[in-house]
Amino acid sequence: MSGTVDRWTTTLRRAWRAGTLWPWCLAAIAAACGYAVATVFHPGYLSADSNTQLWQALGDEPMNDWHPPVMALLWRIIIRITGDFSTMAALQAAVFWGTLWVLARFVWKKTGSRGLSLAVLAVGFAPHIMNFTGVVWKDVHMAYALLAVFAIALTVRDLPQGRARTRWALLVLGALFLAYAALVRKNGIPAAVPVFALLVLAAWPAPGRRRWLAATGVFVAVLIAGSAGVYAATAPLATRVYAVIPVDDLVHVLTPAQVRTAAEQAGASADLRDRLVTTAVNCQKRHIASDAYLQCYPRSRPFDVTYLNHRADVIVRMWTQQMPRHWKGYVEYRVRVFTKLLFQSNQVFWNGTYVNADARLHPVVQKEPLNDTLRSALQSYVTGFARDLPMLFQGWFWLAVSLMLVLRRRWTGPYSRELRLLGASSLLYILAYLPTAPESNYRYVYWPALSGTVALALIAIAFVARRHAAADGPVGGPDAHHTVPSAGRAPEAAPAGPREDAGIAM
Repeated sequence: MSGTVDRWTTTLRRAWRAGTLWPWCLAAIAAACGYAVATVFHPGYLSADSNTQLWQALGDEPMNDWHPPVMALLWRIIIRITGDFSTMAALQAAVFWGTLWVLARFVWKKTGSRGLSLAVLAVGFAPHIMNFTGVVWKDVHMAYALLAVFAIALTVRDLPQGRARTRWALLVLGALFLAYAALVRKNGIPAAVPVFALLVLAAWPAPGRRRWLAATGVFVAVLIAGSAGVYAATAPLATRVYAVIPVDDLVHVLTPAQVRTAAEQAGASADLRDRLVTTAVNCQKRHIASDAYLQCYPRSRPFDVTYLNHRADVIVRMWTQQMPRHWKGYVEYRVRVFTKLLFQSNQVFWNGTYVNADARLHPVVQKEPLNDTLRSALQSYVTGFARDLPMLFQGWFWLAVSLMLVLRRRWTGPYSRELRLLGASSLLYILAYLPTAPESNYRYVYWPALSGTVALALIAIAFVARRHAAADGPVGGPDAHHTVPSAGRAPEAAPAGPREDAGIAM
């Protein structure tokens, strides 16, 4: 027995020094961190949106497309499998921390540094990232799905030749994540397009025009089929929620008298005309600059999600008739709302589970109360950083980061193209809110904050790795040798010369 133990001990020590155990250690650390974060948020923080979707997922309310039904459908499937609604929040944490583990393993492979690989996992504890990890929101789902595609693309690109099955399996997985990201957020397609390009370039580094067209056709077909499948499985009530955007524009750009005239010219009913005029007056009196339909519109109780479905055509007709005539006011109004989104984002921390005044929390949620002690600790952590480093929670900062990623021609390492595409995804997503932002809310820039944080972390890691490589000399770089076990580096690969591009895979 003693000899067996000694052999096992010797083998483990050799594996530790060689670095083959470290990816598994990273996996254990990521799993422990994910479990801890999921415990803090258990059973998941719900907003009014997610509470509504939980009612639909449990079959206690009819499905509707006010919020993307794909999320309610996924929740329904998870509940049927596990019997517990809280699994959704746990799944979010698992996907996020699993993705961070893939990126951390990637950094370990390229740098051979345990410390730098742990730095990637530290992203999960950043206050502006952790604040929403357990909040069941479509914005969070989209962000984590897109980040997963990014990690998959880097993995695919680094696969050795002869791993065709693994490559195609990962590409299919990436396509599924990407399709979900585009379907779970109505304005997620602009963010998904550069990530789609990233995935294609990972599979084929120099695709020709035909391959681009084929890949695009497949992606569009997947989106259409996925959307059709979700609608067939859920049969949601039509809401035409997009009409809330022209309502905002009409009542804030036009005066109440102009709203009345515009409604009459568009053939609106007397009831709709009067309600729109009242909305304009209410927003002026209460100094509400956006989200007019939910904040100022005189609606009946309970809330009728199908109300706009029967009036959207008239509202859109009013918009198309009036905005070209009042284009200057329209531009000024949209700049005003977008500027507020960039510089005065609210809700940096979602403090538990809440519903609208005219709604009620689902009984299954009431049976599993939040841990107020952990919630309070998390709130202090997040709001403290929001006070001391407010730019982490503001859209202008992440807009600047995305611009920096896109405009710089070359980043350290061979993966600067991936960083530029990641920045392009964030940039397009933020700019898509210029004509559509309903209010100022930090969750609308959560994906740019997440992708920007990951990109900045990888850039910093590349810089540190390059400095270490320079200090080690021309034969000491981790990519060239993977030596120096005492420093925690990966095993020696070959007695090659200088390190590959003196940086990690970026």
